[in-house]
Amino acid sequence: MAIEIIGWILVVVLFAVGMAGTIYPILPGAVAIYAAYFVYGLCISFEPFGVWFWSIQTAIVVVLFIADYVVSAWGVKKYGGSRASIIGSTIGIIIGPFVIPVAGLLLGPLLGAMIGEMMTGSDMNRAIKVGFGSLVGLFTSTLVKIVLQLAMIVIFIIWVVNA
Repeated sequence: MAIEIIGWILVVVLFAVGMAGTIYPILPGAVAIYAAYFVYGLCISFEPFGVWFWSIQTAIVVVLFIADYVVSAWGVKKYGGSRASIIGSTIGIIIGPFVIPVAGLLLGPLLGAMIGEMMTGSDMNRAIKVGFGSLVGLFTSTLVKIVLQLAMIVIFIIWVVNA
């Protein structure tokens, strides 16, 4: 009985970490939610999960990883960004929160895209436009992650309740 309580506590914590990862990209996000299924299985039971459950959840995780990059890159490209600005935005989103806690979540991709674009010879106005595009991509990507990760959690709950 105690192991089940611990299991549920860990599942809830991993779900919370996963959802926090949609906003704070340093946290593991979908991986934490996926790990919660193994915690549930080890502490309670793997019985509710079949091939369909694992196939659906794995597909969502794959889509999340691909969409996270593609949607962010789309924002930069939509506003006229180059490959260098996409790379700069990606680097900025990774290191921004470490360099400038909290504000780095926004400033990292913005400045990264701007620096990347200016390295290709673009003027400041174009770099600012591309930097804005990186923020559009970031917010769109975050929305996609929230929806898909909530879907992962809801599917888990439905599978467990109907088991």
